[in-house]
Amino acid sequence: LQMLERQVVGGEQAKNKDLKEKHKRRKKYAAERRMQLVAALQQSNEDSSDWVLLNVYDSIQEEVRAKSKLLEKMQKKLRAAETEIKDLQSEFELEKIDYLGTIRRLERDLMLFQQLLDQAQSLVRRDCNYSNLEKIKRESTWDEETGCWKIPKPVIQKTHLP
Repeated sequence: LQMLERQVVGGEQAKNKDLKEKHKRRKKYAAERRMQLVAALQQSNEDSSDWVLLNVYDSIQEEVRAKSKLLEKMQKKLRAAETEIKDLQSEFELEKIDYLGTIRRLERDLMLFQQLLDQAQSLVRRDCNYSNLEKIKRESTWDEETGCWKIPKPVIQKTHLP
C-alpha cells in the first residue's frame, strides 16, 4: 500500500533523483532571484508607490486606486520634465537672439571701420608703407600669446635722386 501511495503521490518520476535535484536548483534560483529583486527595489530612490507592481490586491478597486496614484505620480514627473524642457528651450532661444544681436553689431562695426580705412587711406602719404592696405594685411600676423595682430611699423620710404 505504501509503495502504491509513493508511486501515485510522486507519479512515475517519484524516485528520479535527477528530477528532484533539478527542482531544488530551480527553487533555490527562484528564491535568490526574488531576494535580488527585493534588494534592488529597496535600494531604489523611488518611494513606496513603485511597490504597486509587487502587491497582491484584494479587490479591483484597490488595484485601480494604487495604479491611479502611480499614474498621477508619473504624470507629475512628466509635467516637470516638460516644463524643464520648455525652460531650456526658452533659455537657448534667448542666447541665440543675443548671439545674433552681437554678430549684427560686430558686422556694423566692421563696416564702419572699413569705411573709415577707405577714407583715411587717401590721406596717407604715397611714400609711406601704409598707403597700400592690402600689403599691410599680407604682412600682418596674428599672435596667439597676446591675442592681437602684429602690424608692421609705419615706414616712410625716401627716394634719393642721383
